[in-house]
Amino acid sequence: MKNILITGGAGFIGSNLIKKLLSTNKYNVVCIDNFDDFYSLKQKDLNISSFKYHENFSLIRGDIRNLQDLEKAEKIDVIVHLAAKAGVRPSILDPILYQDVNVSGTQNLLEFARKNDIKQFVFASSSSVYGVNENVPWHENERLLPISPYASTKLSGEMLGHVYSHLYGIRFIALRFFTVYGPGQRPDLAIHKFFKSILNNTPIPVFGDGSTSRDYTFVTDTIQGIEAAIEYSGSEFEIINLGNHQTVTLKGLIEAIENICEKKAIINRLPNQPGDVSQTYADIAKAEKLLGYKPQVKLEEGLSSFLEWYKKESENI
Repeated sequence: MKNILITGGAGFIGSNLIKKLLSTNKYNVVCIDNFDDFYSLKQKDLNISSFKYHENFSLIRGDIRNLQDLEKAEKIDVIVHLAAKAGVRPSILDPILYQDVNVSGTQNLLEFARKNDIKQFVFASSSSVYGVNENVPWHENERLLPISPYASTKLSGEMLGHVYSHLYGIRFIALRFFTVYGPGQRPDLAIHKFFKSILNNTPIPVFGDGSTSRDYTFVTDTIQGIEAAIEYSGSEFEIINLGNHQTVTLKGLIEAIENICEKKAIINRLPNQPGDVSQTYADIAKAEKLLGYKPQVKLEEGLSSFLEWYKKESENI
């Protein structure tokens, strides 16, 4: 069995990934998470509740910036680095903290990998690195012009990975996630906010005129790509989009959620926000070729799955 260290494993994507990996009986999973209070700790506790006592799982409550915390993880074969200060808008308010956690933390993990001869490193990057680019769908070789501190930290992480791959022989796979959603999604993200507000008859914040669009990717599809990256051995350094190769306007997303909830949204129209891009849209040909990646979940199916989870767990988060 491979021993996998997953950073940020109590978060949305991390906890869904751990559930899937443990279900295969192929991996021992060590999770490190500092249980940051960016959102409710109750939700993070809920996220890990189903596998907290699994025989092949162990939890380190620690910080990726602290090498002593990382050294509690022993005999690791693969690192999946998901931990980060998240969010474009909050990063504009505190860019120094984002730099410290996302860049210094990633460097610390790469040093941990180097010193412990860990040869496989999967990094959670972001579609935000593309910035404002009308040349859609975005291919991995596009010119990158990030427009938020968060986006710049993700690009820095990719470049650190290239350095460590080149110098120290660490296989580094950067996966650019495109608006991942599904059960366990963070409460600060649009889909979670919209469901909560519509169901509770409170206004939803809508930035701009609703014409912005996103490539919404259901979490199980993203995890399919991460699993393949864990086992990938075809080259030493790759950057790969993990999206749905579909784009949905904000207006269209709200209408889809209204249909599923069978309720109309109360719109609180707000100005466009600094750091937000007008569209995201993934070219996934490379992921298909290298990882066998094929997203399966349509938007309406994914939104229904989120609603089922939310109705079950909303009192606990």
